[in-house]
Amino acid sequence: MAKFFGNLNAVLGAGVVLLIILMFALHGNVMDAIYWNVWFRFVHVLCGIMWIGLLYYFNFVQTPTMPSIPAELKPGVTKYIAPRALFWFRWGALATVLTGATVAGMPGPNGPYLVEALTFHAGSRVIGTGMWLALIMAFNVWFLIWPAQKKVLGLVEADADAKAKAATTGLVFSRINVLLSIPMLYCMVTQFYLPR
Repeated sequence: MAKFFGNLNAVLGAGVVLLIILMFALHGNVMDAIYWNVWFRFVHVLCGIMWIGLLYYFNFVQTPTMPSIPAELKPGVTKYIAPRALFWFRWGALATVLTGATVAGMPGPNGPYLVEALTFHAGSRVIGTGMWLALIMAFNVWFLIWPAQKKVLGLVEADADAKAKAATTGLVFSRINVLLSIPMLYCMVTQFYLPR
């Protein structure tokens, strides 16, 4: 049992197999366009958990803890944990945006509504606001946080001044993303349940 659960790939594979079994057992007779819209919404939420979960990990756990870690132990974080977490962080952001756009662009119980949302048409302003906040956050991840973190972690050449500036840039835009994540999540969750 410990060997199986010690292998993340095996656990993920088993989770996917269980998902497929449940998909067909519970919804095998309703796999139409609406079903696939809802399925992509599930994948969108899964990707969003990866992205926002790592955003919160960086801001609530790693960044506040780094000053108290002894200098000789910091390379364990900066050389191994942070680069791997940043990989999943940025690709989780991209996957969240792409699956969200897929959901909004597909026929479904509420769609397609991609253009209406992004242009703030009546009835789509709440989800549109959430989408724009998420797009700003994803831009911050790919074009501000990630380039800054590459310098801070020594993945690209940078002198001490450039690293210090990059650390500030990464921190500020990561905190901006925390700030934006709160109203973004509110908009995503309430769109189809509250007046809009």
